[in-house]
Amino acid sequence: MSKCALVYDFMPNGSLEKYLSCQQGGTYSLTWEKKHAIALGVARGIEYLHRGCDMRILHFDIKPHNILLDDNFTPKISDFGLAKSYPIENSIVTITAARGTIGYVAPELINRGIGSISYKADVYSFGMLLMQMVGLRRDLIENTELSSQYFPDWIYDHFNMSKDQEIEVAEESSCEERKIIRKMTIVSLWCIQMNPLDRPSMSKVMEMLESEVEALQIPQPCQPSLRGVPPEDQTWETESTNSIAFPCNASSLVNLTVE
Repeated sequence: MSKCALVYDFMPNGSLEKYLSCQQGGTYSLTWEKKHAIALGVARGIEYLHRGCDMRILHFDIKPHNILLDDNFTPKISDFGLAKSYPIENSIVTITAARGTIGYVAPELINRGIGSISYKADVYSFGMLLMQMVGLRRDLIENTELSSQYFPDWIYDHFNMSKDQEIEVAEESSCEERKIIRKMTIVSLWCIQMNPLDRPSMSKVMEMLESEVEALQIPQPCQPSLRGVPPEDQTWETESTNSIAFPCNASSLVNLTVE
């Protein structure tokens, strides 16, 4: 009698989430150099899904819980339960139900009037992942009169109120650490643009992460606010999925499952 098995790589350092949820300086803290390397590795994995295969694959659930770290802290993208594949020549994708985790999900998945659904949805989620890695997350404004504001809008408002539009970093950070923090913040601001057309491709994101921070421009604040966003940390249900064999080598991916 034949049997099927689903085999996972062993990722001894667990998910990125535990390194971002702990207090700075705690047991699971990461250096800024390591955070930058992880961010670049995740970007490479998403770019592979978007352009490295015979089909385009959208993950639809990029978040710290789904980024696993091996013994060298090399990131692997996991949990493809909400992923969807479609021909690589197509620029947009049709889905019958919203999917993803609130707090990371692209706004066009909530309000279809914002734009078409495409690989730029994963770019937005990656931007929110970067925001959390830098430390700019919704917990900064919870329990305030701004807690109902759409988070990317708050980021831009906070940025615009800063002197000379400078990104604030901890005083104890070294010069190189400040550059990394600023670079990751600028890239995240590009990725969370409201209009999907204004977001960079993942190849451009990789280019920016590998560039000198002095060469990066800060994007202009976006557009109209999106109201009525559901609470964070909810994951929408989606249609059933089927496992498929991955067509080529993907060192930044584990457990690929798509429709």
